[in-house]
Amino acid sequence: MKLIVQIPCFNEAATLPAVVRAIPRQIAGFERVEIVVIDDGSTDGTAELAHSVGVDHVVRHIGNKGLAQAFRTGIDVCLRLGADVIVNTDGDNQYPQADIPRLVEPISSGRAEMVVADRQIGRIEHFSPAKKVLQALGSWTVRQVSRTDVPDAPSGFRAYSREAAMRLNIVSEYSYTLETLIQAGARRTSIAYVPVTVNAKTRPSRLMGSTLNYIKHQGATIVRTYAMHEPLKVFTVIGAALFAIGLALVIRFGYFFLFGYPGHIQSLVLGAALLGLGLQVGLNGILADLIAANRRLVEEALYKLRRLEDTNAGSTRDSTGATAPLPPESGRSDH
Repeated sequence: MKLIVQIPCFNEAATLPAVVRAIPRQIAGFERVEIVVIDDGSTDGTAELAHSVGVDHVVRHIGNKGLAQAFRTGIDVCLRLGADVIVNTDGDNQYPQADIPRLVEPISSGRAEMVVADRQIGRIEHFSPAKKVLQALGSWTVRQVSRTDVPDAPSGFRAYSREAAMRLNIVSEYSYTLETLIQAGARRTSIAYVPVTVNAKTRPSRLMGSTLNYIKHQGATIVRTYAMHEPLKVFTVIGAALFAIGLALVIRFGYFFLFGYPGHIQSLVLGAALLGLGLQVGLNGILADLIAANRRLVEEALYKLRRLEDTNAGSTRDSTGATAPLPPESGRSDH
């Protein structure tokens, strides 16, 4: 079996050597452990440095595409390189790379398809109280909408089986952490979590530069992803709420009318409008559910295409002994 550790990087030259040195190169159950760096348009020489510290493969984006795109590129590259298990870690040396064997063990033993590291947010000293509350609230929300029990949803230190990785479809341009968990929950993917501690802070978080911006993007990701997978439920709840308010206003008008109190025509007008809006939202939910069914068919077709490409790439590797080519959309690649 082959394990590949992918490291999305944007200007991480100062910390990348420590990350690479800490990654175990011998792990029980794996014949090979390789490292892939996805250089997301760095300007500090991250890609050049990666080669000098022993990284096996370096893929470069032309320009900064963002964390979600770097993650997508990394997954694609790791699959094409024949990874049986993929570990994602960060280039800022936040995560304890020595815990990678513990992270992948539930997958290699067949107990899980996806493993997320639990950073034990409450114990992280350099997290402010506000950040701890936001992280806990976000994780709780994701657990509710995904029907999973992962305690640290925003954690980027995670492992995927090949099968789970092939089914990933990232839509968000901001981050991948919450979206992939909601997707996994909707597909009934077997998920485990492993408690870890984190290293000392090396730089401010780029993803959480502004609290308001972080809440806005992560909140939008949760709503969008959940609505994509459960559109009928979302639209039904909204439509039912509007319909109930409208019905209450119409009943209010009828009550006053029957008992001889003139006026209150505003209740009738607003109530009728809300009744119509509620019905329209409900109908939109049915339409959205049909679209979601079509999206599931498209995702299944994409998965089968990936399986076919995987089979062909495997045949090429067996016959030539070479690795499959890295994806052309990644910009410049060195391996």
